[in-house]
Amino acid sequence: MRITLNEEAEFYASDKELSCEAAMSFGRAVGTVLCRSGRGNILVGRDTRRSAAAYGSAVSAGILSSGADVTDIGVVPRAAGVFLAKKLKVDGFVMIGEADRKADFCGFAVYGSQGIRASFDICEKINRELSKLSLSDKGFGRLQIKNDGVSEYIIFILRNCGSGLSGMSIAADCANGSVSAAAEELFSALGAKVYLLNCDPDGDNVNRECGLSSMDALCEFVTRKKCDFGVAFDAEGAKCLAVDEKGMQIDGERLTALFAVDMKERDSLANNGVVISASANLGFSVFAEKNGIKAVSTKSGGRYIIEKMTAGHYSLGGEQSGNIIFGSISRESDGLLTAVKLISAVSRSGKKLSQLCSVMEKYPQVAINVKIPDRWRENWKNIPELEEFIESRENELGGSGRIVVREKPSEPVIRVSVEGRHFDAVNSMALQIAEAVKRFCPTG
Repeated sequence: MRITLNEEAEFYASDKELSCEAAMSFGRAVGTVLCRSGRGNILVGRDTRRSAAAYGSAVSAGILSSGADVTDIGVVPRAAGVFLAKKLKVDGFVMIGEADRKADFCGFAVYGSQGIRASFDICEKINRELSKLSLSDKGFGRLQIKNDGVSEYIIFILRNCGSGLSGMSIAADCANGSVSAAAEELFSALGAKVYLLNCDPDGDNVNRECGLSSMDALCEFVTRKKCDFGVAFDAEGAKCLAVDEKGMQIDGERLTALFAVDMKERDSLANNGVVISASANLGFSVFAEKNGIKAVSTKSGGRYIIEKMTAGHYSLGGEQSGNIIFGSISRESDGLLTAVKLISAVSRSGKKLSQLCSVMEKYPQVAINVKIPDRWRENWKNIPELEEFIESRENELGGSGRIVVREKPSEPVIRVSVEGRHFDAVNSMALQIAEAVKRFCPTG
């Protein structure tokens, strides 16, 4: 068995490596670390994959054996659990599922009090506790079942976003995930005409050719039904991407740009800034400069976006994958909140989604992975000829593009990424740099 802690301080494992015994040990470790000062209470929620029910019960049993209480909130979007953790003033929240992977994979996201993501230090303590098998001297905790959490969460979203959006026609792909538990109640309350797709989870069909993993069917549906636009979610309901009325996919960066303009016009863009990942398309920086908006970059990943937003008191952050955070409402990316915010923005503007998203032009990007021998790991950075070659190409691009050449931390691969206004030039330059890497880091 193996439960691994990743660089975003979330725990994960494939079903082949995971067991209920391991999940129970994990729960005991979570209860021990999060509830050191007293008995405590921890929420446990899950997405729709078949294994999540068993692992959820095992995690709950582990928490109970640590002496802490458990409130089981069932199948919920991750953001609903975060909201409830803050509202109920519990000691923590564990979400069981996996946003982007299919049913044979499971993850565990841990949040502390106030629904704030557990820090790296806390997660490391949990990791160390995993190897300990002793029971708590506090006895066993109590189990409570809470069935109305999703409805409370929906009321919270509607209170923050308003309703009365009749006349719009929207398609929503729920990825057969936890959004399925909330979508019908939420969208019907908005008054819009909504077609719910992939909203019938059976435990095995989560993320299967649907949701963010496969949006072609949603694109076709939107154009065939003449919808105003479509939205798609991941399995946990944390991310949201869109499809405009022409059937074109809209990624998280363009949605973030749309929201930035909308919020600036309504004087709700705190500090006139938006937090984005350092790997964001160059077109976002150009958009921000044209619109007098400050683009603040940080490492890729929702955790880092949220940390930078909190530190700088910004009210909006987002990244290409569909993680979008509205800081004045929640300190977590929330797919349903993003969808409702999008419906509101389009309705308020009276424009088509394609028009609103035209505020940002996506620059062509070409990325090439070049495998190198182990002996060149890190050492490739000390090759003057390669450095000069890359610098010469950067000079050729000038201020109209960007080159990023970096080594993947997990394998001997150099990733060459080039952005610019013209695809042919970008593609040619990426190929040239990739060939230079091969030439200066030979296998022989």
